[in-house]
Amino acid sequence: MSNNYYLDTSIWRDYFEDRKDNLRPLGEFAFRFLKECQKRKDIVFVSDIVKKELLKYFSIELVNEIFSSFKDIIVEIMHAEVHVSEAYSFWIRSNKKYPSSDILHSIIARDNKTLLVSRDKHFQEIGIVECKLPEEIY
Repeated sequence: MSNNYYLDTSIWRDYFEDRKDNLRPLGEFAFRFLKECQKRKDIVFVSDIVKKELLKYFSIELVNEIFSSFKDIIVEIMHAEVHVSEAYSFWIRSNKKYPSSDILHSIIARDNKTLLVSRDKHFQEIGIVECKLPEEIY
């Protein structure tokens, strides 16, 4: 049985930029996670919101290249207006404590019955969907 994942934009950037923090190879963790997903035939959902965020850093050609290596496990999804409305309401209720785009990612992940994969600690605080680090999964 396959698992369903929704990767936050930062995980895709970790992979593509081969990012590191002071001690850890974040790009390597993202790469290993994605390779394990391929091996297990898991599904990785990519929303139009993730693509839009990646376009702030990369060209459309590079974004397509990022996903082409994993096209066998990627399912592209679109957000709905109801997601935006719920995210905005949550953002207002939280006194704008969290980035509205992260609330939107959480709602999209929840509605697609996926586990959110991210390094941002505030996803746990938002509490809409379960969230783990890539290295906690493989």
